[in-house]
Amino acid sequence: MSDARSPAQIEADIITRREQLAVVLDEIGVRVHPKTIIGDVKAKAAEAVDRTAGRAFVAVNRTVSDVRAQFVTEDGAPRLERVIPVALLAVGVVGLLTVSARRRGK
Repeated sequence: MSDARSPAQIEADIITRREQLAVVLDEIGVRVHPKTIIGDVKAKAAEAVDRTAGRAFVAVNRTVSDVRAQFVTEDGAPRLERVIPVALLAVGVVGLLTVSARRRGK
């Protein structure tokens, strides 16, 4: 037994293959079009920026929470034993900067 196909079947197969090839070529044309490539690059860049911004937000949020925990108790009351020395230090630094600026101005 042979798989003899009629000329009409062969011609129909050729037409089907040509249509499939045309679809594939159209898809390739869309993929390599400069606008498509630029759009893909923009999307990847935006995704990378979003991912980086998200990581930065989480890191900053964690740092702020850690610092806040140093100066405020869980119930929201200030930890005076830590707040007062930092406040005095800040006042001292501002005072030194003010004195230094006045001396430079003379």
